[in-house]
Amino acid sequence: MDQRNGVKAFLGTGWKFPVEIDGATGRIKMSSNEDSIRESVRIIIGTRPGELPMHPEFGCRIRDYTFESADYTTLYSMKTEVEHALIRWEPRITDIQAEVSDEQIDQGLLMIYVSYVIRSTNSQYNLVYPFYINEGE
Repeated sequence: MDQRNGVKAFLGTGWKFPVEIDGATGRIKMSSNEDSIRESVRIIIGTRPGELPMHPEFGCRIRDYTFESADYTTLYSMKTEVEHALIRWEPRITDIQAEVSDEQIDQGLLMIYVSYVIRSTNSQYNLVYPFYINEGE
C-alpha cells in the first residue's frame, strides 16, 4: 500500500451525516477522508452527553449553556467545552482551537468557529457551528 492510500485509510469512511440515500444506487451515501472528519466534529459538538445509550459520555456539554447569559465567562466556558470534547473524541485531529462569537446574539445565535489540523496530512481546516442559545424558540 502506498503512502497516499495509507493516509486515506486512516482518515476513514462512514455513513454521511445526516444520513442520505443515493438516488442513483439506492444505497446510503458515504462520507470519506476530510469530509468524514468534518462531519465527526459536527456530530461531537451537536451530541449531548447521555444521548447515546451505549456511549453515555460521548458528546459536548455546550447545551448546558442554553438559556445562559452570553457573557465572557459563558463564552469562554463554551469554547473550553468544545475544545475538550474534540480532543477527547476525535483522535484524527490536533491543534484544536475554538472561538465563540456573540455578534448575532440579537437573533439568539452564537457562532462557534473551530479550527483543527488533520494529523495524517498536516492540513488545516475550519468550520462554523451555529449555536442557538434560546433553543426551542
